[in-house]
Amino acid sequence: MKQLKEFTIPFVGLKIGKHHFDYSIDQTFFNHFEYEDFNSCNIKVDLILEKKSTLLELNFQISGTVNVNCDVTNEPFDLPITTDFDLVVKFGDEYNDEHIDILIIPHGEYEINVQQYIYESVVLALPSKRIHPGVEDGTLDSDILDKLDELSPKLKEKKEDKEETDPRWNTLKKLLTDK
Repeated sequence: MKQLKEFTIPFVGLKIGKHHFDYSIDQTFFNHFEYEDFNSCNIKVDLILEKKSTLLELNFQISGTVNVNCDVTNEPFDLPITTDFDLVVKFGDEYNDEHIDILIIPHGEYEINVQQYIYESVVLALPSKRIHPGVEDGTLDSDILDKLDELSPKLKEKKEDKEETDPRWNTLKKLLTDK
């Protein structure tokens, strides 16, 4: 996959200490990854890179909204997301990204690209089931919800349950009340 130039950080020229980077993510970023679950998105990434003499520490603070379709009604809605992610970049003999939060790059490297880490953090911050807030509080008026209510199994009333109870159980119920 081609790396986006704006997400490449040349750390060689940076002084030892903390450095702040801001990114605004929109739908074109996810189109680059061919990820099509979002209708649109507006995400802000605050990246703090702390350069030390032997390693780099990156702290990603991600917040914003993504417009997705509800899993129940297929109605689009804005889903707020917030997440953070810490990454330690060490220098070694060869490239190694087997660990989740540790990246080892060769000694001769002079820059790091963070687009993959931003992409994975945003996608993993989404809940597995996306439900429109109107479905949860009952304010959404949708044809699909009406149809689901119409087709849902109806519960029998309590009066009918009492009439259908076998009379032999009544004797056993008296044992519970005769303590």
